[in-house]
Amino acid sequence: MSELNLTDVAKTYGSVDVLKNINLDIERGELIVFVGPSGCGKSTLLRMIAGLEKISGGTLEIEGQVMNDVPPAQRGIAMVFQSYALYPHMTVRENMAFALKIAKMPSAEVDAAVERAARILQLEPFLDRLPKALSGGQRQRVAIGRAIVRDPKVYLFDEPLSNLDAALRVATRIEIARLKEAMPDSTMIYVTHDQVEAMTLASRIVVLANKGVAQVGTPLELYETPDNEFVAQFIGSPAMNLLPGVITKTGERTVVQLDGGGTAVSSIPTDSSDEGKKVNIGVRPEDFLPVDSDPILQGLVDFTEALGEVTLLYFAANEGEDPTIAKLPGVQRNMRGQTVAVSAEPDKVHLFHDGISMRK
Repeated sequence: MSELNLTDVAKTYGSVDVLKNINLDIERGELIVFVGPSGCGKSTLLRMIAGLEKISGGTLEIEGQVMNDVPPAQRGIAMVFQSYALYPHMTVRENMAFALKIAKMPSAEVDAAVERAARILQLEPFLDRLPKALSGGQRQRVAIGRAIVRDPKVYLFDEPLSNLDAALRVATRIEIARLKEAMPDSTMIYVTHDQVEAMTLASRIVVLANKGVAQVGTPLELYETPDNEFVAQFIGSPAMNLLPGVITKTGERTVVQLDGGGTAVSSIPTDSSDEGKKVNIGVRPEDFLPVDSDPILQGLVDFTEALGEVTLLYFAANEGEDPTIAKLPGVQRNMRGQTVAVSAEPDKVHLFHDGISMRK
């Protein structure tokens, strides 16, 4: 049996649907990451699992027990918030032990739980310090330690790194990855808007959009085989390019004549019923390659961004349209204002019809 099951879960505020038909099974030991655009309901879904938001419809089960009406403290869940929410007058040790003392756990057991969490999180040198004497990353580790000492069934993380600067975010992300390795049987659900966090931490990613689940899969599954245009453009940075065209040849290699004049070949097989279909081809910026003939795209480079290890080329688009972006390795000098032709290997060319992937 799965550790946690969501069946047709819904959330409404009055007559407004926020989430509906959420179906998800989470296995013991997984680290599941919820991602999606702002306002898609990822934090709301997390809070429903925690019991901080009432479930409007459907069922939530933890280890086979329905939890819809069970109080948060009795669900066997610990939550780490964006803000550290530490007691400023208490030491690290006292902050981590507080919930256990309230639960009247014997002192020896409290001390053992705190020492264990401090060892896992490398907080032992800081146990007698006040929060004001810690860095932001150390404070977040204390907040995580406060969750660990409770030995919950499920850990919930609500954008725990969003208050940290870039360098601390990287360091703390690595610490969370190591924490998961040190606790392989622990089940974790993690909300973030940061794709790097999602791609590097997740066992599986749940992409939320349009009040529901757009796709669930491993990070590489979502990157390499997106089910729809939304996921294709949401996962990956810069976003996947979408270029309109018409299928002119079907078979094991599908040929698309693009509206802009180029031709694309995809390894996604099609049959005779697909000939003449209007489609969007999808090519990730990093999959474009400069060519001398048979380009998918040939156009004027309107803008460039030299990032050192790569250079982004922005091809001019019609007014109001997003530019097409190619990501080329290394420093590409003096490209602005130049006409450049690019193509891609057939297995890197995605096909979408009515927004849905044609990969069968």
